Amino acid sequence: MRRDLHPWYLQQLGIERWILRTSKPAASSMIAEDLDALAREVAACTRCAISACRTQTVFERGNPRARLMVIGEAPGFYEDREGKAFVGRAGQLLDAMLASIGMDEQQVYIANILKCRPPDNRDPTPDEIAACTPFLIRQIETVKPALILGLGRFAGNFLCASTLPMHRLRESLHHYQGVPCRVTFHPAYLLRNPQDKKKAWQDLGHVRSILDTAECAPVAV
Repeated sequence: MRRDLHPWYLQQLGIERWILRTSKPAASSMIAEDLDALAREVAACTRCAISACRTQTVFERGNPRARLMVIGEAPGFYEDREGKAFVGRAGQLLDAMLASIGMDEQQVYIANILKCRPPDNRDPTPDEIAACTPFLIRQIETVKPALILGLGRFAGNFLCASTLPMHRLRESLHHYQGVPCRVTFHPAYLLRNPQDKKKAWQDLGHVRSILDTAECAPVAV
């Protein structure tokens, strides 16, 4: 039958014609759009003093549909230069750490508490953290990870709502807004203190185990 006559025959037979509608944007597209909008907000932010001395904001790295979200402290020199999270020596070590549990950049979403580099890579101040955490919270709410890995004291304190030292934060599984969280050493710390790498690799083993459990089943795409 000629295609141009098909609708006419359906009409004569009294059969309702169904027209395929354009599907709604995939969930991944909606997530990308929401994160792009948030990244533009971050780029225009002047909530704290370090916005005046940044080269650019550093919003993310990796796959926003990943099950694992990694949260660090703040951008460093190379991140400030390139506009991408964890691309310096600490980033290279983080990549090696993730590779040790069979994960790469496409299987993780990476962000920092601060979106601008503090001068001389100093620690973030309470005011800077307070100014930036609303952006991070919205990232977490948008990405909806199955598990969060906090890197270092500042990320651990934020995720666990605790001021406990790192050795205590590492001891157990925590939850942030219902999302399971593990905490380990920041890669920059491990570069200065390689004797603690073994402990960090043990922490990553816990991360892998949690991701492999039923409660952290893959997110449907």
